[in-house]
Amino acid sequence: MAVYLLYEAASGYSLFLAHGLDQIGQNTEAVRSSVSDLNRFGKVVQLAAFHPFEQALDALNQCNSVSEGIMTDELRNFLELNLPKVKEGKKPKFSLGVYEPKLGSHIFEVTKIPCQSNEFVLELLRGVRLHFDRFIKDLKPGDLEKAQLGLSHSYSRSKVKFNVNRVDNMVIQAIFLLDTLDKDVNSFSMRVREWYSWHFPELVKIVNDNYLYAKLAKTIRDKSTLSEDNLEELTDIVGDEDKAKEIIEAAKASMGQDLSDVDLLNVQQFAQKVMNLSEYRKKLYDYLVTKMNDIAPNLASLIGEVVGARLISHAGSLTNLAKCPSSTLQILGAEKALFRALKTKGNTPKYGLIFHSSFIGRASARNKGRMARYLANKCSIASRIDCFSDNSTTAFGEKLREQVEERLDFYDKGVAPRKNIDVMKSAMESTQSKDTEMETEEVTIETSEKKSKKSKSAATENGDVDEPATNGDATEGKSEKKKKKKDKRKLDKEDEEMVDANNGHAEEDGASKKKKKKSKHGEADGADLASDVKKKKKKKSKSEDSE
Repeated sequence: MAVYLLYEAASGYSLFLAHGLDQIGQNTEAVRSSVSDLNRFGKVVQLAAFHPFEQALDALNQCNSVSEGIMTDELRNFLELNLPKVKEGKKPKFSLGVYEPKLGSHIFEVTKIPCQSNEFVLELLRGVRLHFDRFIKDLKPGDLEKAQLGLSHSYSRSKVKFNVNRVDNMVIQAIFLLDTLDKDVNSFSMRVREWYSWHFPELVKIVNDNYLYAKLAKTIRDKSTLSEDNLEELTDIVGDEDKAKEIIEAAKASMGQDLSDVDLLNVQQFAQKVMNLSEYRKKLYDYLVTKMNDIAPNLASLIGEVVGARLISHAGSLTNLAKCPSSTLQILGAEKALFRALKTKGNTPKYGLIFHSSFIGRASARNKGRMARYLANKCSIASRIDCFSDNSTTAFGEKLREQVEERLDFYDKGVAPRKNIDVMKSAMESTQSKDTEMETEEVTIETSEKKSKKSKSAATENGDVDEPATNGDATEGKSEKKKKKKDKRKLDKEDEEMVDANNGHAEEDGASKKKKKKSKHGEADGADLASDVKKKKKKKSKSEDSE
């Protein structure tokens, strides 16, 4: 059986034919020793075909697909053109040796070409890689090294690239730094207490908070200078006037020793450093909360930002956490206790990092294990939604949190919780309604913008944008319209008076009908009414002359 070797080089795909080999009885050590000799290796392995890559981007795409075990169209065409055709219903008389077993299985699924990847094939491919520049005649001495260097840089750069909104490495570093800051701030604040207690020992019992103690040590400095004038300043720091008075009274009757100005200055500087560290710790916590809401909003809303960040950092990434089953997530962080229990055949731990959640603390001692198992199940669902969903939303995390609350009530009071299907349906409906609202808002904004653009374009075409402010034609047009309306009203009044004098109530109805017609027909009938009124005026004047 003929053996073909597929070698993916930085410059292109190459196909080698290994003929005259009997794999039965072959020793890998003998092959390994013969591979280094080009004269012996060149008689057995010969170049069958070579397909160079056109561009560096093409080489990068092919390298990515090969590393993931996917056969591209370019590789498929290359194999189908250069390998013997496989007839249906008959066993092929050749096999293809590949370096990646996943790639070989994918090639076999698509093209039915039999592939193999064993130690014998790997040694042959090692020889091909060693003598590749000798097989390709057109390659110059430094071309292959340049291609390998450029492809390695671009491949590593593409692997390092990440999505800014979904980078979980920042969360891992932030939670590690937060833990170290907690330890450092606690140790430094204890050092401040111990150092300043030589001067003012009574302050330790009055103020328990580390940040407030460091702030007071910085502001008080020398206890002998404290008086009633410092009461307002101390109340602003402590927040309680009685406690501030207690500090002043304790300073007056303090048993501490006096310190020099240099020592007090060093204590003050160290207290300022502790304050800066604690303030930076608060800012880092806010940063962690925002990053967790961007990366894993459902996990953060379910179990909290800090516990969720600890789970992600312990798993290594959000993807690794999503791949973990709920049983692994439940004891994540308690590996030592688990293996100790397995070794001594004792009871395995019920919870790991998930114990820091408030739900486990609220559960009774009898139901802590059940609650940990249920919470781990919901955390695994939330992490998978956060990892693989395209839209970031907290709807699923909120619904899962409601489920955990219902399960707590079920353990304590016996209230039956909702089914998981109903809860997930309601979460899906809420996300869909939010998406539709967002789409409608975007459509309304676009339509309003289009209308404003159209109105602006129409105004610019007619030349009416700047003319009203400069020429004053619009004000003149308005005044003319007002005059016309006044004239019409006067004519209507005169018409009514004439009808009342001559014809009585019957003609009043006619006048009202004329008014309705006038309102319907508009300005076109205004001129006719005016002419009728003028005629009636003439008749009236003639009747008065005859009298």
